[in-house]
Amino acid sequence: MVTSTITTKDFLTVVNERQSIRKYNPDVIISKEELAEIIEIAGKAPSAWNLQHWHFLVIHGKEAQQRLLPIAYNQQQIVDASAVIAILGDLEANQNTDAVYDQLVQMGAITKEVKETLAQQIETAYKNKQYARDAALSNASLAAMQLMLAATAKGWSTCPIGGFDAEKFVAEFQIPSRYIPVMLITIGKSSAPAHRSTRLPVEATTTWVVE
Repeated sequence: MVTSTITTKDFLTVVNERQSIRKYNPDVIISKEELAEIIEIAGKAPSAWNLQHWHFLVIHGKEAQQRLLPIAYNQQQIVDASAVIAILGDLEANQNTDAVYDQLVQMGAITKEVKETLAQQIETAYKNKQYARDAALSNASLAAMQLMLAATAKGWSTCPIGGFDAEKFVAEFQIPSRYIPVMLITIGKSSAPAHRSTRLPVEATTTWVVE
């Protein structure tokens, strides 16, 4: 059963409806085209210097998902979901500098001098390996959240998964050393409600500095 969704919901509805779904209807198929649309929206997430520190590995199809199953500790949602999207953080996002900024120079949005100044700042930052790792994780996580919200807006359920063997994942799917696994996201149609959950009150998670 192939399902496609063209309707969308308002933002607050999406945020309030999004839940982590762990049980999916295994008979529902999501098209490559719809996955690409969701990923395109995810790619509009903000990122440091707009370097877009993410790569999406789409595991789409039951055979491919079966390869992932033992790596993700045999969580049934891996094979029942319509697809699994691995979010990878880019440790070498500085290599995107020309691709990002040359277009802006050609458009007249920035000068060559501004581009060179930004490029120097980026290269200086990326001499620090810890910064590169931190930036890969934090910026790719922004895209991951945006992907889940986009999927919810289009009527799909998702679940972020941190429980998997990263080393085995890298080996099985031949992930280049440029990328670091951040999380897996299952996507599909729910076959059961999400686990009940609560949220801490704003007062417990917020400190105000008012001057």
